[in-house]
Amino acid sequence: NQAIAELFESVDLTGKNLKDARPQPDQTGNGWEVAIRFDNEGRNKFAELTKNLAGTGRSIGIFLDEALISAPTVGVQFAQTGITGGSAVITGNFTIESANDLAVQIRGGSLPFPVEIVENRTVGATLGQDSIRRSIYAAIAGLLLVLIFMVVYYRLPGIIADFALVIYALLTLACYSLVGVTLTLPGIAGFILSIGMAVDANVLIFERTREELRSGKTLYRSVESGFYRAFSSILDSNVTTLIACGALAWLGSGLVRGFAVTLAIGVIVSMFTAVTCSRTLLLWVVLGLPGVRQKPELFCPNLPASAQS
Repeated sequence: NQAIAELFESVDLTGKNLKDARPQPDQTGNGWEVAIRFDNEGRNKFAELTKNLAGTGRSIGIFLDEALISAPTVGVQFAQTGITGGSAVITGNFTIESANDLAVQIRGGSLPFPVEIVENRTVGATLGQDSIRRSIYAAIAGLLLVLIFMVVYYRLPGIIADFALVIYALLTLACYSLVGVTLTLPGIAGFILSIGMAVDANVLIFERTREELRSGKTLYRSVESGFYRAFSSILDSNVTTLIACGALAWLGSGLVRGFAVTLAIGVIVSMFTAVTCSRTLLLWVVLGLPGVRQKPELFCPNLPASAQS
């Protein structure tokens, strides 16, 4: 009995010795097999194990959480040296799905810590649809409030910014459609945040324009200087946000990556609309409407009389 028990003892070849396990096509090209690779320590243990089992009819037991997941045998041709080199293949009647499942299970044994389910939550289709609908309502409400605020606080430039913001929203949604973005809850959150980024660019431009008007420059010169002075700040903030989006997209997955993609697209489009659409509309109003050009107070309320002249 003792001799039989020794035959089933563990050889201390564990998941920590495993470097990789993945499915691959077999030599015939018509089936699949699982290729495994070991580290230096595991290579020696595996060679010794296979040498002892080759041609005996006994199998190698592969266990995950003390449950047998595979029991391959070793051919007699390896009786002299065992399987050397630290790599081997497990053959059988595998499909690509079953080979991948076994590879995943084998790799799971190489995790340094046991996997424990902390929380298991199921969200029904009705609840998910209701959350998305509420988020869309929140996005629309936020956009409308921003449009109203821009008109009340910035007057004529606010109206122009509202036109640019509507163009921004349409272009952003068009980009989402072209890229194939699915508007999940994080995706909608990214879109809402990008609206704030778009408004922030216009706020910087308008505040710089007001500063130029108060310094005594003409309306046209103030608008040009406002865009020129605000551009570096707009570029810095957008590039910083894009770097953060890149990190989230690269390191994150699933919903986090969706948030990063939608926010990045929104930031790029917002920079385009702020620098091109807002500037073009403002210059068209200033240069094309003499009545507006003669009333800088439409751009800056409470403007000193010396600045207006």
